[in-house]
Amino acid sequence: MRLLSRILPRPRLEVTAHCDLPCGVYDPAQARIEAESVKGIQEKYQSNVDPEFRSRAIEIKEQRSDLVKHHLWVLWTDYFKPPHFEKYPQLHELFNKATKAAGASGTKGSTDPKTGQELLDYIAEIDKIFWETKQA
Repeated sequence: MRLLSRILPRPRLEVTAHCDLPCGVYDPAQARIEAESVKGIQEKYQSNVDPEFRSRAIEIKEQRSDLVKHHLWVLWTDYFKPPHFEKYPQLHELFNKATKAAGASGTKGSTDPKTGQELLDYIAEIDKIFWETKQA
């Protein structure tokens, strides 16, 4: 094995995926839980004036916002298929708005809980469509 690893070139690109196998396990709850955390942190940030607490809250909120985007992207790119987008033509725009709501112009860049609620509202719309597709 050592000889083989010396002979073969090392991979130049590392890729990651939701699963190593297409597990078929998807649920908007993952994004919702992270978004609830974001909103909760925003609310705690507003009620606390300690600079160290606020700094840590911002860091965690930004990490959780990135996780929301990740979970939404997995749904958007791996779960939803062309027939879903045909039946729900608003789906692409909804995902675009939701991921932006978790980004720099949304929860990642804001400590206002209103942005957290907006993100949760988008996820609720996605969740409703998701479960409708599971019934079909």
